[in-house]
Amino acid sequence: MTPFQSGIIAEASSDALFITLNVNPSEIDTLKKALADSPALITDVQQQFPDAMLHAAIGISSLIWDKLDTKRPQHLSTFPHISGKEYEIIPTDVDLVLHIRSSRHDVTYELANSLYSSFGNSVTLVDDVSGFKYMDNRDLTGFVDGTENPEGEHRKNVALVGEEDIDFKNGSYFNLMRFVHDLDKWEKEALKTQEDVYGRTKLDNQEYPSAKKSAHAHTKRTSLKDKNGQSMEILRQSIPFASLTEKGLMFASYSKTPETFNLMLESMVKGDENGNTDFLMKYTKATTAQAFFVPSNTWLTSRSN
Repeated sequence: MTPFQSGIIAEASSDALFITLNVNPSEIDTLKKALADSPALITDVQQQFPDAMLHAAIGISSLIWDKLDTKRPQHLSTFPHISGKEYEIIPTDVDLVLHIRSSRHDVTYELANSLYSSFGNSVTLVDDVSGFKYMDNRDLTGFVDGTENPEGEHRKNVALVGEEDIDFKNGSYFNLMRFVHDLDKWEKEALKTQEDVYGRTKLDNQEYPSAKKSAHAHTKRTSLKDKNGQSMEILRQSIPFASLTEKGLMFASYSKTPETFNLMLESMVKGDENGNTDFLMKYTKATTAQAFFVPSNTWLTSRSN
């Protein structure tokens, strides 16, 4: 068992399930026991299906954290309400999230069912959304997603809290958004218009040179630098979802600080100093927006105390 929850760092999966829950305050002791038992439960199911690349992450929001611990992660807060001239992100915070993923839908379900059952009456289901790998890791808009994701050991540097918040080392800040796409509108656009919106070619996934990108391009609005000129990064674990009536992206990101994600979202919605917003927002809408902290396995097991 790793000190961090494996669902944070593991490579992209072909199947995923996002389960959001609210907590029954009168059943906190039941919840604590379920959280304490969860690392062993997850490991047990992983061992039953060793080839399924099964991983999970359990996140806890600011709304319920103080019922579980007297200390708090330094930057834990609710999802920010971000409003621009054209677009608005409205928080829809809930208490808990289960992010389960694997290479097999049946195995994803097996772990989801086991975890959900273990919580008993301590939780109420808010939503569950299944995601799937689309083509060669493409969004339903047809463009490759997650191209600039950190790789190798650098994923840990980007996603995991370190010595700067020692009590919550090996945890991660998790942001989850459900984007519903207007694909009818998107598919009416010319290929060149679509590529300009992304700042990237569609077929062969080549990023435009910086000088040729529109200030409204998605890759421009999400490519930020810190005060030292270093790229600001998050670890994306996003995946498409779809029914016959609703299609979009479950945007999921992990980071050692929520500041990076918040700045990226502000850059998209509010724009730069000249008001240049992300034109991709013309074709999609966030219907949920939630923030969590995914604690270490050590923190989870200690809830039994």
